[in-house]
Amino acid sequence: MVEFIHSMLNFKKMSPAQKIAASFLLVILCGTLLLMLPISNVDGNFMNPIDALFSATSATCVTGLSTINVSEQLNLFGQIVLMLLIQIGGLGLMTFMAVFLLIIKSRLSLNEKIVMKEMLNQEHVFNMKKFIVDILYYTLFFETIGAILLSIPMIEQYGLFDGSFKAIFLAVSAFCNAGFSTLPGNLGNPMVMTNHNWLYITVSLLIIFGGIGFPILVNFKDIIVYHARRFWRLIRTRQWDNHRVHHLFNLNTKIVLIMTVLLLVFGTVAIAIFEWNHSFAGMSIADKWTQAFFNATCPRTAGFSSVDLTSLSIQTIMLYIVLMWIGGAAQSTAGGVK
Repeated sequence: MVEFIHSMLNFKKMSPAQKIAASFLLVILCGTLLLMLPISNVDGNFMNPIDALFSATSATCVTGLSTINVSEQLNLFGQIVLMLLIQIGGLGLMTFMAVFLLIIKSRLSLNEKIVMKEMLNQEHVFNMKKFIVDILYYTLFFETIGAILLSIPMIEQYGLFDGSFKAIFLAVSAFCNAGFSTLPGNLGNPMVMTNHNWLYITVSLLIIFGGIGFPILVNFKDIIVYHARRFWRLIRTRQWDNHRVHHLFNLNTKIVLIMTVLLLVFGTVAIAIFEWNHSFAGMSIADKWTQAFFNATCPRTAGFSSVDLTSLSIQTIMLYIVLMWIGGAAQSTAGGVK
């Protein structure tokens, strides 16, 4: 411990693992300080230091656990701080540091590339600049689309400004698999649950895209670009290109997609069976299947809840444990054994 603290005083001499640990510790401490301040709290008082530390740690490590009611404890500034902690935790502080370094000097040193390799769980040092830019593009794309879709029911319930911010916060939290919500009762709010199945589907899709990993998203982009170029060539030359590239999906993508679909289908069907006349009693058929899909998606480290966990059957709780242990894919914003 003493050696780690001593090495923190000289960031350049740290090992990649120490730099990653130090970066998370720095974010957590800064987040704790900001959440403690009266400017972050609805009542204008200092937050309990333990609650602030727990909330900052949970947001940075995207666990979704909280000792406070976010909607009642934190004001707009405090919620923005929490959202930034979630975003940094989901992508990693080293990613943002790398972006900053790219902006000021347009390239990364070998040591910086090694640190990023460790942060992103990559086996080799490759074109890190392109990969980092891709990560930011995909994150911005999915969170923007998610925020737009979520703003429809949110604005309807909470007005333009408040509803828009709630949609942005929820989109960031969902894509980063964080599980925090600014809605009272998380996503079990009766105002949200009524006639808003699209909201649950949107949140579920954001969780899935965040949980399958950035390398898979990069592979998706390459496949889309490949087919778009073939189509453009057909329009331009009026001749179909017969030299088609096979095996566009790499092995990692195939494994992740197959396992994701299997877990989602199995989880959705199992939860629907276990809870159909239990915690889902009184819901319409469409609501039951939507809630089953949502509750099969969330345990894999997202942390959202739409029904009281104490109302779930023991079979569903056991399934939750298995799904939470499995988690998401490697190089994703999700956790679990990966």
